[in-house]
Amino acid sequence: MRTLVHLSDLHFGRVDAALLAPLRALVERLEPDVVVVSGDLTQRARSVQFQEAKAFLDSLPGPQIVVPGNHDVPLYNVFSRFLMPLVKYRRYLTPDLSPEYVDEEIAVLGINTARSLTFKDGRISHEQIAALRQRMGRLAPGLTRIIVTHHPFDLPEHFDKDDLVDRAPQALQMFSECGVDLLLAGHLHASHAGNTAERYKIDGYAALMVQAGTATSTRGRGESNSFNVLRVESGCIRVERYSWRAERADFEKVSTEAFEREDGVWASKRPL
Repeated sequence: MRTLVHLSDLHFGRVDAALLAPLRALVERLEPDVVVVSGDLTQRARSVQFQEAKAFLDSLPGPQIVVPGNHDVPLYNVFSRFLMPLVKYRRYLTPDLSPEYVDEEIAVLGINTARSLTFKDGRISHEQIAALRQRMGRLAPGLTRIIVTHHPFDLPEHFDKDDLVDRAPQALQMFSECGVDLLLAGHLHASHAGNTAERYKIDGYAALMVQAGTATSTRGRGESNSFNVLRVESGCIRVERYSWRAERADFEKVSTEAFEREDGVWASKRPL
């Protein structure tokens, strides 16, 4: 079994500082095999915000798979936005926009969906889809295959389809052919877990889609600060949601859902 801590939408520049130490302590106690951060490390892509995000990430266990979000692209600096959109992200956080972690049980692959030409929407390019197919083609069979992006490939029911990654259907078709099991994303500041069967009618295939809320931002959009812990085994994934409890000044596990894979479809959701 592998344990993944899934954080998202930290938004340094708009963080609730009271959450940082309890979050750090809890992540350490969870002893994750991988820490995943699915984008929006900063609020406005400023140098000091990236430096604060870097200091926080350095205080967490490794290895880490980190991808940028739309807030990590400058908004008001037009020159930087269009000519050097992720220069500060790459300078202060990591130069790797296609991070990868592989061991004997899991393969976690990150993809950059942040773009200069949109203010909040994301996109996966044809070139990224082809490159990801090649990356997965080099993986050993039998691994649980996990994709990390900021923008989601599927959505909870009440969200508008405009929040989906552009070219999501093409990507899902490739995911089905390459046996991708799990899709991790952020962006919506909303927690959710479910499979892709309803939106994408692909015979004999449905990936598990897990959405993380915002771990530390003051912009909760009606949901308490939260993050996910995933317990990954061959054929079974448990999704644990941890939510901030102000009265305890700590995060608390509030739900656990189990998903099982049968004939290529991740389903059989069981609350525990």
